Amino acid sequence: MTTIAMWSGPRNISTAMMYAFASRADCVVWDEPFYAHYLATTGITHPVGNEIIAAGETGYDDVVKMCLQKPDAATPVFYQKHMTHHMLPGQDWRWCLGLSNVFLIRSPERVLASYSAKREDVTLADIGFERQLDLFNMVADKLGDAPPVLDCEDVLSSPAQGLGMLCEKIGIPFEPSMLSWTPGPKPYDGVWAKHWYNAAWKSSGFADPKTDYPALSADLARIADQAQPIYDKLRPHCLDLKPGS
Repeated sequence: MTTIAMWSGPRNISTAMMYAFASRADCVVWDEPFYAHYLATTGITHPVGNEIIAAGETGYDDVVKMCLQKPDAATPVFYQKHMTHHMLPGQDWRWCLGLSNVFLIRSPERVLASYSAKREDVTLADIGFERQLDLFNMVADKLGDAPPVLDCEDVLSSPAQGLGMLCEKIGIPFEPSMLSWTPGPKPYDGVWAKHWYNAAWKSSGFADPKTDYPALSADLARIADQAQPIYDKLRPHCLDLKPGS
């Protein structure tokens, strides 16, 4: 039995990755377990925020307990899509150290170009880079080695190879079913999906990598400059995919 904690910031093809794992017959998925807790605790305003808080569990320890529940024999793979910025300072994050932790990264320019189209006010904390590095370092210290890291653009260029290598790393067999899914809303989508998942709902598999991103404003460019050194620290640990394979 395997529980996977996939850690990323927003706009990191994290929904597509969740859909890929949900396409496995042996897997159940959980969409952003700590979102309601994050909003209720910080008071930050997000689209459909009141609905998210009403629909989710707001107690940190209660969510942790649910994250640590063992998968059952019928679905022995439990995939959790986590947003790194939902982990707040002062919390004990060590609960995840017994899970298979994976880190999904993307260049800050691409993240910000996508995120700013959905939410006007953006800060460095909103895109989760700093917290992702904190979590990566914690897991690496425990393992004595780097945990698996995937770059979004690598996965989009070579999805079968990327998912295959990831499955091998976490000790589960790759299934070709992970490369496609049925378009439209999913029963396991969070209530925020109607705002954030319009592109994912139109998809039936991993899209080709984008090459045309809008130019960033001066404010967003400054955030990208702050996030770039963190991306540069994580990028060397990425699984070595051959583009086009």
